Amino acid sequence: MGRKKPHPSAKGKHQTHQKKLSSTKRGEIATQCEKLLRLCSDTTCTTQLWENYLEITAVLGRVKRLEEMKTSTTKRSSAIEQFVKWLKDNGSNVENASIAEFSGYELGLKAEKDFDANELILEIPGKLIFSTETAAPELIALQNDPLIQHMPQVALAIALLIERHKDNSIWKPYLNILPTNYCTVLHMSTNDMIELKGSPTLETALKHCRNIARQYSYFHQLFHSNNNPVSELLRDVFTYEEYCWAVSTIMTRQNIIPSRNGTQMIHALIPMWDMCNHEEGMITTDYNINSDTCECYAKRAFKTGEQIFISYGARTNSDFFVHSGFVCTDNKNDGFKLRLGISKSDPLYHDRISLLEKLGFTSTNMSFLLRAGSEPVSDQMLAFLRVFNMRKVELDHWLESDKVLDLMHRDCALDTIVEENVRKFLQMRLKLLIANYPTTLEEDLVLLKTTMTPSRRMILELRISEKKILLGALDYVEQWIKA
Repeated sequence: MGRKKPHPSAKGKHQTHQKKLSSTKRGEIATQCEKLLRLCSDTTCTTQLWENYLEITAVLGRVKRLEEMKTSTTKRSSAIEQFVKWLKDNGSNVENASIAEFSGYELGLKAEKDFDANELILEIPGKLIFSTETAAPELIALQNDPLIQHMPQVALAIALLIERHKDNSIWKPYLNILPTNYCTVLHMSTNDMIELKGSPTLETALKHCRNIARQYSYFHQLFHSNNNPVSELLRDVFTYEEYCWAVSTIMTRQNIIPSRNGTQMIHALIPMWDMCNHEEGMITTDYNINSDTCECYAKRAFKTGEQIFISYGARTNSDFFVHSGFVCTDNKNDGFKLRLGISKSDPLYHDRISLLEKLGFTSTNMSFLLRAGSEPVSDQMLAFLRVFNMRKVELDHWLESDKVLDLMHRDCALDTIVEENVRKFLQMRLKLLIANYPTTLEEDLVLLKTTMTPSRRMILELRISEKKILLGALDYVEQWIKA
C-alpha cells in the first residue's frame, strides 16, 4: 500500500457559489486560458522558471478576478457528527477513535481508549474509500482523455469535483469535512515563493505550479468545447481555485490501494484514516484484500485522550513541503538534493561515461541526496565524484579493472590527488550552495522567533533544515580534508 499522506491543516468546510458569467467574461477567461496554455507549454522557459512563474501568476490573477468565485465558510467541526454517523452506518469500525482539534494541527484523531502498539484502531470498508472505481461514474465520459488516462491523480481530482457539484452525492458527509484550504505551494503568493530563493525546492515548487496551471487551462477548454456529462456538470463551476482545492486534497491525502479486481494499484482517499497527522516511525496501515478493508494499527502505544499519529513514510522535508504542505522538524529521513553532471565539453567525457556505465549509473546528470547525520555522502555520490575527478591514467586503469565496484567503498585505494580533488570539489560546491541563500542559518533562527504567516514559517523551517544539512556536510568534508 503506497503511503502518501496528508497534513489536515485547514479552517473549515466551504461551499462555492458561482453566478452565471456573462458571455463577455467567459470569452475573456477563455482568452486568458489560451495564454496560460502557451506559457505553461513553452519548453524554452525551463531555464527561466521564475520569470515564467511570474507571467503565469499574472494571468491567473486576471482569471481569478473574472471567475468571481464566492465562498461561504463554516467550521469543519460542525460536519463531524454527520461524518461519523455516515462511517458507522456503512460498516466502519471507528468506535475507539474520535475527531478532535489539537494545537498546531487543526483537526486530528484522538484515542478514546488506551492502545498498545500494533493494536487495531480503524477499519474502513472499501465501499467508503474514494476512488475512480467507487465515485464519479460520470468520469467514464472522459475515459479516452489523455490526462485522465495517464495521470491517476488528475483523474481523482476531477472525480472529487464531480461529486462535490452533483446533487445528492453519497459522498457529501466526507466532502463536508475536507479542509477548505491548504498550505501547499499552489496556495502561496509570489512573495512567499521568493523566500525559497537558494533552495533546490524552489524549482520543484515552480514546476508543480506550472503543471497545475496547465492542467486547469486544459480542462477549462475541454469543458467549454464538449457536451459530455462531466462538461455539462462542471462547465459553470470549474475555476482555478476549485481545481487547486481538488488537487491539494488529492496530493495531501491520497494513498495507493489494490483495485477491485486485484490487477493493479490505484489512487484513493480513505475517510477518517486521512485525519491522522504524521509522526516518524513504522508504517502500520494495510489493505485487507479478503475483507476489502483498510486496517490501521497503532504505530506505538497511545493513551486515552492522546492524539493518534501515523507515519507518512520516509520522505524529505522538501517532499513534505511541496506535496503535503508541512515541514517535519528533526526529520531523520531528510536530505538535500545535490545535482552532479559530466559536461559534454569535457575532453574525457566518453571515458567518464563508460566508467559510470560500468558502475551502473544510467545518466550523465544525477541527483544525489546529502543526508542529515554523521554520513551525509552516500557511496553512490562518492563513486560519481571519484569518476568526475579522475585523470586519464586513473580512468584507463578502472575501465580495465574487474574490481570497479571498489570505487563505491570509502576505503578504496585511489591516487591521493584524486581523493584530494574529490574533497576540495565537494567543499567548494557546498560553500557555493550555502552562499546561494540570501540569509544565514543564524539569521533564520532569529526570524523563527518572530510572528509570521503559516506559509512563511513553513518556508523558514524548510530553509533551516536544508542549511543544517549543508553545514553538517561541509563540516564532514572539512574534517575529511584534515584527516
